[in-house]
Amino acid sequence: MHALFVGQTYIDVTFLADELPTGDEKTVARDYAISFGGNAVTAAFACAKLGLPPDLLTSIADDWLGRMFIDMAAKYGISVHHRKVHESSLSFIMPRGGKRAIVRCRDDHYLHPVPPLNLQGCKALHLDGHQADAAMHYARACREAGILTSLDGGGLRSNTHELLEFIDVAIVAERLCEQMDLSPAGMLGYLKSRGCRIGGVTLGERGLVWYDETGQEGVLPALDVPGDKVVDTNGAGDIFHGAYVYSAMARPELPWREHFIFARGASSHAIQHLGNEASLPTVADITQVQTQFAEKAASKALLDGPDTAGQSKRTA
Repeated sequence: MHALFVGQTYIDVTFLADELPTGDEKTVARDYAISFGGNAVTAAFACAKLGLPPDLLTSIADDWLGRMFIDMAAKYGISVHHRKVHESSLSFIMPRGGKRAIVRCRDDHYLHPVPPLNLQGCKALHLDGHQADAAMHYARACREAGILTSLDGGGLRSNTHELLEFIDVAIVAERLCEQMDLSPAGMLGYLKSRGCRIGGVTLGERGLVWYDETGQEGVLPALDVPGDKVVDTNGAGDIFHGAYVYSAMARPELPWREHFIFARGASSHAIQHLGNEASLPTVADITQVQTQFAEKAASKALLDGPDTAGQSKRTA
């Protein structure tokens, strides 16, 4: 086992259209893609495409969508550990103007307890907060075994605060800042207070605010991909996570800034393609993107602003 990723499986239906019909209307999409989906799941596929196929503990239903997903994972050499559910989950995604609207149909009622897995040889654990019981179980186990633990904090979940105690690298979305009434700077302080060795907030086209192994805070600007080349931003953050986990395993001697620079190249490649599978980069693709596009100007203002401490009750 190179690494273990834990998450929720979706089948993504991504389509390009100018508007959604209502009532008895119909419309025809300009293009579409069908692929695997889910935060940690897409990150796992990205890690596999780059050269280190991980193990994946995820929801699987005994239906035709579940069997389609198993075939997808086999294509990339991913070992899937099933957490059985009644029905497969679906996402309908409409990218437009550099953003994306999503409708999710999710079955996260797991029919069996967390399965015991052999972590021998495992170098990294990546979680997205789904399967809360499995996330806590393996975060604790990996922390005790000295295995790198990573969290994609896309939104506030019931166990986020407790889970962060066992996370080495926590990279969260701006949405989590909004849910917790924190500025990006305030979020960095919060992650430090939970003991996360590396922490950051992804801000889309504005880049990443983060702190390194020494606690020093800084800004990693995004690459300047022209707007007319941006096709689909969905999944780019997940690919960012998968790429830095890969880099940390493949090049453990490098500082975390280098892992994030590599991951930035991966997500910059991803946004130029429709659907998660087409968005997955190779190492050569990342090198090409890094050569092709310059870095945007850094804005230290992203680290400024009041740090508020209130937490909302919303979860996702």
